[in-house]
Amino acid sequence: MLTAEGCLQRRRRFWERLGPWAEGDHVRLADPLHLAYLANFHVEPISLNAGFGAVLLLRQDGHAKLLHDDRLKGAAASAHVEETAVVPWYDGQTPGKGPRQLALVGAVNPSGSGLRIHDRPGDPAAAAVVGTLAQMRRQKDPDEIALLRECMRACDVGHAWARENIRPGMTEIDVYGGVVAACTRTAGHAVIVYGDFAVSPGPERRGGAATGRVLQPGDMFILDYSVVIDNYRSDFTNTLVVGRDPTPDQQRLYDLATGAMVAGEKALRAGATCQTVYDAVNGVFEKAGVAASFGHHAGHGIGLTHPEAPFLVRHSEETLLENDVVTLEPGLYIAGVGGLRVEHNYRITPTGYERLSNHVIALR
Repeated sequence: MLTAEGCLQRRRRFWERLGPWAEGDHVRLADPLHLAYLANFHVEPISLNAGFGAVLLLRQDGHAKLLHDDRLKGAAASAHVEETAVVPWYDGQTPGKGPRQLALVGAVNPSGSGLRIHDRPGDPAAAAVVGTLAQMRRQKDPDEIALLRECMRACDVGHAWARENIRPGMTEIDVYGGVVAACTRTAGHAVIVYGDFAVSPGPERRGGAATGRVLQPGDMFILDYSVVIDNYRSDFTNTLVVGRDPTPDQQRLYDLATGAMVAGEKALRAGATCQTVYDAVNGVFEKAGVAASFGHHAGHGIGLTHPEAPFLVRHSEETLLENDVVTLEPGLYIAGVGGLRVEHNYRITPTGYERLSNHVIALR
């Protein structure tokens, strides 16, 4: 959970950074990402309230008021705000007062005119507000890092379950179900688990959602997934050879990918260009003559969304910042051999990085 002090400081920094647009004494925000980031307000995604939210009114002094309907009292209880206002909609005994989406509209704009939600497309302030918050989100605060560590711990356990249990005859869905159960038990509550749970025979399938495909001996199974807790998320990868020792060709893919990761790690530090990191990763593949089989980014930022800035890609013009949280995920996909990807998550420091993910990267 994000802390009250962290949320307050982010609200104050937001106003400081907003600059010349700050023409009024408050902003209205409704984007779920912004409400999580600035007030620790989040609606449980696996619930009847999923898809509904609230409006956050922020004053320049950092004071926050949350408006929410009467079905979201549980979510609002964990919000770090100075004031709340409950909007009646449905009490379970009398009919709901119109469509649920309109309940907040009447509360925020009782006059029925001049409604502005400053982080919504179409509002004149949206570019300034959204852009300012996106840039702020690059450099994670301590309470954000603590929450990301929770995501990482659950994700680690899911990877360990897969290494212990994956075998021929299982389906991709079987693996997904086992990983979800392991992550959920570790977190102690329902979590979202999404990503790639897929056999990769080569470039034609580099990942994908789990299917009923039955795992065969020697398949290369890419396990690249995120665990989402309170809107924050992990994202790291291992590839397993199913049911037997890897072939020399499969081992070569692994050795090259892990070597590329080490090369990328050596380039990670605040002030380094994202292009430099990409070149370090891709350079290992170029030297081995397999760069054409590496067809995606070398990594990216993670946090409240996935992927998010910075992007470790060719022709990048971004620079790493202290407390960016990024991935490195080199991969190779070769017909007749299979597809392989490995990935860790890192917090960027002035002199290098702190690795946040701790799963075992190994083919068996």
